[in-house]
Amino acid sequence: MRRITFLCVSFFFLWSAALSGQTAVTTRSTNLRRDPSTKHAWIRLLGPNEQLTLLSSARRNGYYHIETSDSTKGWVLARNVRIDTTIVASPQPDSVGLNSVTIGPPKPGSNSLAGCGDALWQHVYHPYRLLVMNECVTVSGTIVDATNGRNSDGVRHEADGDTHGWLRPDPQFANLLNNGNTTAENGNLVFEIVCHYPVTQADARPACNTFGDHTVIPPVGSHVRMTGTFVQDSNHGRWNEIHPVSRIVVTP
Repeated sequence: MRRITFLCVSFFFLWSAALSGQTAVTTRSTNLRRDPSTKHAWIRLLGPNEQLTLLSSARRNGYYHIETSDSTKGWVLARNVRIDTTIVASPQPDSVGLNSVTIGPPKPGSNSLAGCGDALWQHVYHPYRLLVMNECVTVSGTIVDATNGRNSDGVRHEADGDTHGWLRPDPQFANLLNNGNTTAENGNLVFEIVCHYPVTQADARPACNTFGDHTVIPPVGSHVRMTGTFVQDSNHGRWNEIHPVSRIVVTP
């Protein structure tokens, strides 16, 4: 009997550990809160179908502790999320598992585009200016200073509220760079995090009216994995970008 009890308890903890770090998705609009209660103001409203990472399988007061795609941690009502309980393999070292990105025929961006499934395309202003070549990719590389030392975070603060940063992609992603990246962006892949800064450009304000990004931008020199939509900016030097950026993870 003790052995059976031990096995059951062991299975429970293994199952809980498996759920921790699993992906989840909001099934409806729900508040992201600082703690598992309604006592304090909520952080922001999550839309339906936003992708989340489960930080713990344990519910507290009917809430799950989660992390959003922009690296914001908080609590959401468990009844408003659906958890993917499929057991995933352990994360591989950064040098393993990422292959070159397939570049498809370009198509104009749209606010209704699925992208990485986190609703960020709803906050891309004039999305048709971006030609989408792959809706969701993960690229590894090194953050490079795009400001020549002018900004401490190493990225340009655009009038539309977005970042204009540089990622020096690892060798397997060299195919993502085009002539625009080589001649106008010092051979780097541009990355844009939408609605990250105050918006001063009038026609861009509506895109960020209901959303503000809180992604922590890793320091210059950090090696990262960056997830987002692979596009070409048709308005400028026709360089390629990750835009919008969904997630940045620092790696060894």
